[in-house]
Order: sequence, then C-alpha cells, then structure tokens
Amino acid sequence: MPEISNRGKQMPESPIRKLAPFAEMAKKKGHKVYHLNIGQPDIKSPEAAIKAIKNIDLTIIEYGPSAGYESYRKKLAQFYTNQDVKVSFEDIMITTGGSEALLFALGSIMDQGDEIIIPEPFYANYSAFSAESGATVVPVNSVFESGFTLPPIEEFEKLITPKTKAILICNPSNPTGYLYSESEILQLGRLAKQYDLFLIADEVYREFIYDEDIHYSVMNLEGLEQNVIMIDSVSKRYSMCGARIGCMVTKNKEVISAAMKFAQARLCPPTIEQIACEAAIDTPQSYFDEVITEYKERRDTLISELNKIEGVIVTKPKAAFYCIAQLPVDNTDDFAQWLLESYDLNGETVMVAPAAGFYSTPGMGLNQVRIAYVLKKEDLISAVRILKEAIPVYNSTRLKKLIEVE
Repeated sequence: MPEISNRGKQMPESPIRKLAPFAEMAKKKGHKVYHLNIGQPDIKSPEAAIKAIKNIDLTIIEYGPSAGYESYRKKLAQFYTNQDVKVSFEDIMITTGGSEALLFALGSIMDQGDEIIIPEPFYANYSAFSAESGATVVPVNSVFESGFTLPPIEEFEKLITPKTKAILICNPSNPTGYLYSESEILQLGRLAKQYDLFLIADEVYREFIYDEDIHYSVMNLEGLEQNVIMIDSVSKRYSMCGARIGCMVTKNKEVISAAMKFAQARLCPPTIEQIACEAAIDTPQSYFDEVITEYKERRDTLISELNKIEGVIVTKPKAAFYCIAQLPVDNTDDFAQWLLESYDLNGETVMVAPAAGFYSTPGMGLNQVRIAYVLKKEDLISAVRILKEAIPVYNSTRLKKLIEVE
C-alpha cells in the first residue's frame, strides 16, 4: 500500500474538532451537549448581510477576480481607514477565510526549513499551516500566571537564528483572550526591524475588546510597511463563520504578488459570500455595541461561575471570547473525552477544548482547557455547574482505576 507523506503524518490534530465524534455519540444517547469548545457565536449575523443574500439577482454565479471583487476591497479599505488603519484596496487580498489568508502569507514568505516564532499557547491551526508551508514552529512560552502577557523580548531574541523568517501573533489572542498593549506591539516591531523579520498579526478578534482597553494594529507600526502582514476575517466580526471570507493585508507588493499566484491557483474566493460581506460593512455601530455588551456580560458570568469551583484557576480575558482555565485534573484530554463518553448530569454534559493542543512544547497545558463563552449566560451557568459536579466524579473514578491496576 502506498504511504502518505511525512508532512501528512506530522500534521497535528485539531484540539477543537478531534472530540467531535464523541460529542455526536453523546447526542445519539439523548444527551444535551453544551459546546464550550469552539468559537461559533450564537449572535445573529447582520441584517444587511442576510438581505443581500436573499436579494441576489444573478443568472450566473460566475468566477470572480482572484484577489476578490474590487468594490469589496475598496469598501474594506475604507472600513480600515475609519479604524485608523490606512490602507489602499491594492494592499488587500480577499481569501477563503482567515485560514487561507494565513496560508497565502506563509506560503509567500517561508521556504522549507525556515522558522517562525509564535508565542504559545496559540491557535492550533498555526502549527498545521506552518507544516503545510514547510516551516518549523519555534514556540516562546506565555505564562499562565501573568495572564499570558507578551514574553520578554529577550526570550524572542534568544530564539532568532539565520533560519528565522517571521514572528506570528494573534491579537486579541485565541485561545487566551489576551490583548497585546501598544507597548508590546512596539517592542515586537523594533525586534522585527532589527532582524529584518516579517511580523504577521492575526487580528480577527479586533472588535471584541472589553473594559477600557484599546486595540493597536501592527499596520500602524511606522517604518515597517514592508515587514508587516495583517490577517483578518468576517467570521467573528459579523458572526458569519460559514461565509469563509477573510483577507490578507500588507503594503509589501512582493508579498501581494507572490500570494496572487496562490490565489490564481485556487481561482477565486466565493462570489455570493463576498456580496454578503460587502453589504455587512454597512452594519451600524449599534450592532457592535450590543454584541460587545453581551459578550462582556457572558465573560463576567463565566469567570464568576468558574471561580466558584474549588481548585479551578482562570485568567480573565481582556478581549475575544475565550479564556484558559486550569482544572484540578491530571489530563484534560482524557477528562474532555470522559465528559462526552461517560458522564452526564440530568442528561446534559459539556464539550471543552483541551489546551495541550494549543501548545507546541510537549507537556504544556495538560491541566488546562480553552473555554469559548459563545453561549447565552443561562447556558454558561448550566455548563459550569456540570463541570463542578463532574470534576470530583472524574478524579474519584480515575483514582479507583489506578488502585485496581496496582
């Protein structure tokens, strides 16, 4: 039998989706599953986007331009300019989701064996995208106890070698909910300039910021126009995950030119979804005000409830809609599967994302989970109550098995 490639073998599993079969089995048993594992908002998509889809008057759904429709790119450029990110439509390439934007960026700048430094924990697919591009991920650890602040710049500098090509950050962060400060972004900018590295920022969650914090985009770093690449998407901004429309933004024309070859190879981004996304840009600020208020309340509810569980330690996220929680269990991979396979509270259980899959360093995050607070407050309270009841049962069951083995 022919063998698959080493690259295929080395592609990491998704910590978010690998437990999906167990969730399906739980549902077949009649159990209700609270999905805290995935960032799928339950917020309604903007009315303007839905209307645009319903009112499409096309006789042929044609191929579009490889870089995306110019009308959408121009409107998107104005959207960013209104947010004090001054770009031209020529700096924007529309992609099939933020995932493709990152794949295009990495494919355009990385050669086989090049290295990319990423603060961990990080969005699990960064490992997969890097592997697809032949790049090696070099992790620099963000500390749970500090709330996942940017690691000291000296720690980044220690990792830079002749093979280092880029630094990749997610700001605000998935999975931690941390928001990098202007000072931290400026430090990264100086490092990228000193060593002539690319600085890639996934800014998909840029709207979801709470309290008095402010988002500082890498696109605003002066003197680094040729080094900076921004990744964005409509998935979270407009609660349109299934639209699969994202973009890569950079003033580096060589990167745009290289990415265009990838874009041409896949022909074009989705046509109908671009129409919806172009309409969504007209969404009034009131929509976002309501969404941010709702997520802030959900965050506060989740953190308050988690803090009531003995042995649980949780960081309070500044942005996005995720947090990392430490649980009083040895292995959250095993615990997460057990929740779906073997536990329910009055016919209900919970699906969480084990955090080890968000680390590149072996052995990290074994007692942590990522929780997405994308459910209404009542469901979050119910889900955390299940976790509270499940943890001692799980630990007791595990201890009993260990005694039996001995």
